[in-house]
Amino acid sequence: MSDPAAEPLLRVSRLSVRYPLRRPGLFAPRPWLCAVDAIDLSIAAGEVLGVVGESGSGKSTTARAIAGLLTGHTGTVALDGEPLHPDNTRRSRTQRRRIQMVFQDPYASLDPRMSAGAIIAEPLRNYGLANAAAQRERVEQLLDRVGLAAEHRLRYPHEFSGGQRQRIGVARALAAEPDLLICDEPVSALDVSIQAQVLNLLARLRREFALAMCFIAHDLAVVRYIADRIAVMYRGRIVELAPRDELFANPLHPYTRNLLRAIPRPDPRERAQPPVSPPVGPGTADAGCVYASRCGHTGSDCATQPALVEQAPGHWVACSQTES
Repeated sequence: MSDPAAEPLLRVSRLSVRYPLRRPGLFAPRPWLCAVDAIDLSIAAGEVLGVVGESGSGKSTTARAIAGLLTGHTGTVALDGEPLHPDNTRRSRTQRRRIQMVFQDPYASLDPRMSAGAIIAEPLRNYGLANAAAQRERVEQLLDRVGLAAEHRLRYPHEFSGGQRQRIGVARALAAEPDLLICDEPVSALDVSIQAQVLNLLARLRREFALAMCFIAHDLAVVRYIADRIAVMYRGRIVELAPRDELFANPLHPYTRNLLRAIPRPDPRERAQPPVSPPVGPGTADAGCVYASRCGHTGSDCATQPALVEQAPGHWVACSQTES
């Protein structure tokens, strides 16, 4: 376990991302969609932070902002206490190398014109990690680490299954020797049986390389397997943040409890409970609690958005109904 008093590997402070919407009229002011609203989070070296929430909650936007793939956002992202430029192309080569990303869609994230070996070797060339003579050996080592054979380096993406393509994406990210791996729903596009294989692979690589991870998912059951801490997002805000076991044993936010009720049960005699109300799509920031329209326990304090408050050691929640 890392020292809680030490500076985290990654610290995100007051991160906000807004997208412009279509003007309702020629002279009307432009409305904005607040996809991520002033969130704070940190990841220690070697830690896996899971980020969960339904579609439209801002998870992938947060991941892309951390990776520097979005511009125009506000707030700061710092690596080992050093602020990073919002635009990845303006970060130093070392900063870019230390944060790598595994994308959701293994069919769209690989260049179809490049062989698997060339795809994995690209970071080795870009970051000067291996000369031309050593690249083939390093590529074969990485293929072996992700469970593929050396001869697979000569094949092209269309010759692989979805799970194999995702393994190539993982190998490409590992080639840069990163400290932080951002996994943006890396198993959601895969069959259930293949999901387990990729999750086991990521868990093993995390131990072997002492990797920190930001693991994005909409499935709490998936995140429970791999994460040390879990942040629950809703409409661009973090509504609960806690150690994994504490979150599952004692969920405090009504949205978290709603998500837990929806997890399928392996016992056919038990049925997952449906959500208490239908999802609400992303929208402009509200003055009150973002979950008030779906919550069955609203009170007068819900007219203002509650801040994250530590209710137990390491367990933070943004809900005025749980504040002591």
